[in-house]
Parts: sequence; structure tokens; C-alpha cells
Amino acid sequence: MLRGLVAISLLGLPAVHATPPAGPPAITVNERVRHQEIDGFGISQAFRRNELLAALSPAQQREVLDLWFDRTKGAGLSILRLGIGSSPAGSPYDHMVSIQPENPGGPDAPPKYVWDGDDNSQVWVAKEAKRYGVERFFADAWSAPGYMKDNGDDKNGGTLLPEWRRAYADYLVAYTKFYRREGIKITDLGFTNEPDWTATYASMRFTPEQAAEFVKVLGPIAKDVKLTCCDSFGWSESKAYTAAIEADPEARRWVKTHTGHTYASPVDGPLPTARKTWMSEWNPNGTTWNENWDDGSGYDGLTIAQAVHDALTLGQVSAYVYWLGGSRGATRALLQLDDEAKQYHVSKRLWALAGYSRFIRPGAVRLEASAADPAVKVSAFRNRDGSRVVVALNTGTAPVTWQGVRGRTAAYVTDETRSLSPAPIKGRTVTLPPRALTTIVTR
Repeated sequence: MLRGLVAISLLGLPAVHATPPAGPPAITVNERVRHQEIDGFGISQAFRRNELLAALSPAQQREVLDLWFDRTKGAGLSILRLGIGSSPAGSPYDHMVSIQPENPGGPDAPPKYVWDGDDNSQVWVAKEAKRYGVERFFADAWSAPGYMKDNGDDKNGGTLLPEWRRAYADYLVAYTKFYRREGIKITDLGFTNEPDWTATYASMRFTPEQAAEFVKVLGPIAKDVKLTCCDSFGWSESKAYTAAIEADPEARRWVKTHTGHTYASPVDGPLPTARKTWMSEWNPNGTTWNENWDDGSGYDGLTIAQAVHDALTLGQVSAYVYWLGGSRGATRALLQLDDEAKQYHVSKRLWALAGYSRFIRPGAVRLEASAADPAVKVSAFRNRDGSRVVVALNTGTAPVTWQGVRGRTAAYVTDETRSLSPAPIKGRTVTLPPRALTTIVTR
């Protein structure tokens, strides 16, 4: 037996009476084959969604924060994505106000930044996340302020005027400095969000070639931060942006992480780069608030678990950032924050993500893993502390028995009635329930 192979069923000596040969083990993990390093799992609360959280009582706020960031009570998320505002002063809810809401007098005029220490309700949640141990803060801009664009509006697409490129780059760097003043280090910085999609809210267009050109303006002045690009509307569409940056030696020098969304197309393979890649935004379409695990709606918990698995294994992403942590109404966020009734509700989507995020920690490495039953979608990881995590999504209708589990092991199940509930391990055997996510941790 190769020492690098774990979870292989052991065969004893032949019995007197012949027995049928044992089949392959339910799950096989090969520690000799290693894939991507994991940066983490996260959420965004951009577009002033934390104003909804502020409407809850202090006790409820703590419960919500626990559900997002606590490694015992919740998902243990390790990335917080922040929205860099672009709207004029006095804008209503859902419009992120700019740190320079008025034109300072032209692209070459001294900047007139305004910092209120709140940043569209994001600063206090960032500080709370840091207290839970979050170290990765990803700041992303949906648009430049309207006066920097050819349509004169931070909404409805439009493009960055060439004469404003350096001023916009300075603007983004200033944002990171304001957060440093608050004790938060912005680790990752993006200058565009869905540059291939014109939205009625904050949005700005870049072609792949334009994005590569702007990288060469921002990169040299964005010190002590990892530059990301380009948060395309779909994963397949992201490949053109990645390819344009990779084809330009100077742009390639500055972009450390390639990012993509999965609205227009799902993860079907890696992006064309040796750099790290993140699935930086997605939630499924839907018309109702749904707390279910497995109802065929396409926005239940099982759907999210499958999407995370595919991103990690097919896309080889290093991070998975969900949209949003919490919102109101018929949201597909992880939580529903009802600011009028002053209460919140938890969906199984949260626990689907938590089955990965609580246990797979930043710095973990994905290991080669396979399942004998094609209905079992399996991934495996080794954390920096030496612990091993196997996440198995049994999409079939029958339980699967995995024999040969080794070491000090615990298992947690998420399905319609359970949310990371401890599951028994008997005689080195764990049962993977049907239509359920099982996370097995060996220390």
C-alpha cells in the first residue's frame, strides 16, 4: 500500500470460505497529488446592506455576526468583500456614496476626499470581522464616480475617460489608506466589477484590453495590496480578461489574483493563468425567500453546496465569495435581514457554505480525491495545522458507507433537518446520508 494513499479499506487474510472480492473504497484521497492553495471563503455586504443589520438589537447583531464569522457557531468565513462607493452625497439606500462625491475641478485638480469613518455601514462590520480573526479584506469598485466617465453617471455603464485614469487610480489607493486609518488593512483591491455588463445600478464598462491598460496605471501605485481583476459577469467570459492580462507582461506583473463571477456561465474549468483565481461573486436566481435544503428550486442549500464543490474542483479556485451575507425581502443571500420586523432568518445556503468554510482554513491545500459512486462529489484538503478535511456531497438517493476512516475523526452532516450536526463514526466507518453534505475532519 502506498503511504500517500489514505482511506483505503484494508483486507484481512483469506477466510476458509471464499468471499467476493472487496470493491474500491467509497472515497480515496491521494496526499501525494496536491492542487491549489486556499485563500478562504467569504461574503460581501456592499450596497449598504449592513444598514439592515443595524436595525436589529445588539443581541441579534451578535448572533448574525456569529453565523458569518464564528468557527463554532457559524460559517467561520475568512474573507469580507467591501464595495467602494461611487454615488453622489445624499444618495438613498442601496447607493454607495463615494469618498469624493463631487468633482474636485478636473482630473489634475487636488483631490477633495471625504471620509466619515462609516463607509456606507461597512467599517463597523469590517472591524467586527477582524475581531473574529478575518485577515482578508477585498475592496472592489463597481464604478468610478460619474464625473470621471463618458456618460456622466456612476450608473448605467459608461466608460472611464482616459484623462481620469490616474485620478481614478489615486482614488482607489486613497480608499485603502482610509481603511488603514480605521485599523483595517485592505489586502486585495479590484477596480472593476462585471465590466462586460451594463447595470442600472453602479456599473462601468472595460474591454479586456482596456482593463489590461488600466492595470498598468494602478499597479505601480497600489503598494502593499494584491491587485485583482476582473470580476467578469460569467466564468467563461472571465477567460478573455485573464488572457488579455496574461498576454501583456507589464499588466501580468501587477495582477496577483484573477476573479470571476458565475451569473452568465458556471465554473467549468480553470482560468488561463498560473496565478490564483477566485470565484468572487454569485448567488442563484429566484423569486422567493427560501430556507430549504433540497427542494429543486435551484436556490436551495444543495445547489450552493454543488456550486462550491465545482468551483473548488473544476475551477481550482482559491477562494469562494458569496453574494450576499444578508439582505431583505426575497433575497438569495445567506440570511434574510428584516429591518421592519427587526428579526432575521437563516437559510440552508449558509450551512452549505459553512460545510466548507468552517473547516477548510486559509493556507489549506486541496488534495486529490475521488469517490467510487459518481453520485458522491468529494473534495479533500490539508490545513496548515496538519488536520485533514474531506467534504462529501451525496447527491444520490441512497446512503454510502465509507470504511477505513483513520485517526481522531469527527463528522458533521447538513441536510433538511441538520445543520453541521455531529454524526457518529462507528468502527472507523462513517455513513454519508443521501442528499446531504458530510464534512469529515481528521486531526
